Amino acid sequence: MTRVVVKNGNVDGAFKKFKQKVAKSGIPSEIRERQHYEKPGIKRRKKIEEARKNNKKVSRD
Repeated sequence: MTRVVVKNGNVDGAFKKFKQKVAKSGIPSEIRERQHYEKPGIKRRKKIEEARKNNKKVSRD
């Protein structure tokens, strides 16, 4: 669970920090992934394709 302490009544700053912590924890992306069911085979193919793309990017440099 993400927690943020409000200091000196600065709610806006605390809210900004909260949003940053939530984004870093990966909750929004996990929610997007779980919205639609994906068959295991399709997940596997996407994972392999993403690995190929990443490998291609690394080998360019």
